[in-house]
Amino acid sequence: MEKKNPDLCKVENTLHILIGKWKPLIIMHLMFGGTKRFSDLQRTLTGITTKTLTTQLRELEEQEIIQRVVYPVVPPRVEYSITEYGMTLQPVLHLMHEWGNSHLERQLGKEQSTYENQ
Repeated sequence: MEKKNPDLCKVENTLHILIGKWKPLIIMHLMFGGTKRFSDLQRTLTGITTKTLTTQLRELEEQEIIQRVVYPVVPPRVEYSITEYGMTLQPVLHLMHEWGNSHLERQLGKEQSTYENQ
């Protein structure tokens, strides 16, 4: 196995894009749910504020993970979709999901074991 140098680790670059309570959820909704309007995303992401959604969408757009299309109609219609480049995050998010799921099962098993030993 190749020795890794922690000083050269690029995980931080990936985390910079994904950090934020809502960013992975925004990405996943666009990745698997298709193009969405702002109001659709806000309705889907229960608890997110307008300001937070706006900020996180802008950050993802700056990183070319999503694209924003404004249609010249009144009232303005804005749609967000995942870019081809953004789709390359799918295996990363899948692995994070799998790890999170197994971690949750581990923690629940630990709690169950503690309960049974009392």
